[in-house]
Amino acid sequence: MTILPPDPDLDALRQELARLRGDRGWSYDELATRTGLSRRTLIEIEQGRTIGSLATWHALGHAFDVPLGGLFATLCTGHEPPGKSPA
Repeated sequence: MTILPPDPDLDALRQELARLRGDRGWSYDELATRTGLSRRTLIEIEQGRTIGSLATWHALGHAFDVPLGGLFATLCTGHEPPGKSPA
C-alpha cells in the first residue's frame, strides 16, 4: 500500500515570500536586484502563476537570509511536517 504525503500548501509559500518582501519594504525591483531573478518571475511566484525552481528559492533564501528549510516549512501549513508525527 502506498501512502502519499499531504499536498503542499503552495499558497502559504507564496504568502511567506510576500510577507518577507513586505517586512523589508522591498519592491519587486529591489528583490530582483538582490537575487538576480527577473521581476516578472517574482511577481508570478507571489501571484501563484508559477512555483519557481529550487535555484529560484535558493536565491530567495540567500536574499532574505533565511534557510531553505525555513522557507519551505510553510509548505506543511495545515498538516504535520515530516519527522514530527509519532511513529
